Amino acid sequence: MAAQFASEIFSLKMSSLNCGYSKRAYVTFLAGSGDYVKGVVGLAKGLRKVKSLYPLVVAVLPDVPEDHRLQLRNQGCIVREIEPINPPENQVQFAMAYYVLNYSKLRIWEFEEYSKMVYLDADIQVFDNIDHLFDMPDGYFYAVMDCFCEKDMESHAAIQDRDFLNMYFQKMYKPIPLVYNLVLAMLWRHPENVDLDRVKVVHYCAAGSKPWRFTGKEENMEREDIKKLVNKWWEIYNDESLDFKSSKRIAEAENKSKLQQITPNALSGSISKRAKASPAPPAA
Repeated sequence: MAAQFASEIFSLKMSSLNCGYSKRAYVTFLAGSGDYVKGVVGLAKGLRKVKSLYPLVVAVLPDVPEDHRLQLRNQGCIVREIEPINPPENQVQFAMAYYVLNYSKLRIWEFEEYSKMVYLDADIQVFDNIDHLFDMPDGYFYAVMDCFCEKDMESHAAIQDRDFLNMYFQKMYKPIPLVYNLVLAMLWRHPENVDLDRVKVVHYCAAGSKPWRFTGKEENMEREDIKKLVNKWWEIYNDESLDFKSSKRIAEAENKSKLQQITPNALSGSISKRAKASPAPPAA
């Protein structure tokens, strides 16, 4: 199996910012007015079902409409608006629009009020408690390895946010097991490596696998294991008992985050300052 050592790095990662804070949080990303908000709502309810102790922070771009932000707050999410990050101009012409957008995920390093963060994409669902990831040793960058067996994936994956992370954390990366980020394509590419009974986190990133868009007509989507996982996502999404019950605590957390936000240019500034202070990057 060909693998890029830190691919799908944003699907599940942990960062230690060493800023004097002790708070921990799950983080995800949302852009635009499309239907990905359903994925974030499902993720929030999934974390609640497995009784996670930590909040879900949603990094949103300015184009996320207010009604979507309200949906997220009503589900207990902490909404943090971020400014877009554009890739170098000489790379934009080669990158897919989706990957250009993903550079903005690097803004989560500005959330310095959190001592550790676990990033989960909006099309991920958590089926078992993974809070123990926060207890892994500091000083490393953890991620699940990804498979790049198909040539078209290699060409599409080039020149994006993950390439930057692969290079930046090359000496600090430590792999974690597949059970923490099952990319659905692994079910037909490398079934020998998959034990669905042990999987804790499922990533619905294969074409046609988004539960809220699922038709079963795309290639491989007729599989029974895919249908089962899609149904499991909907069971969580439709479970009203998992809806958040209080909004006061979330509003207080958002207000505190606003007070602790750093300036728009602080991403490069904070990284460079830490680089001068210590040879180790500010994430694990």
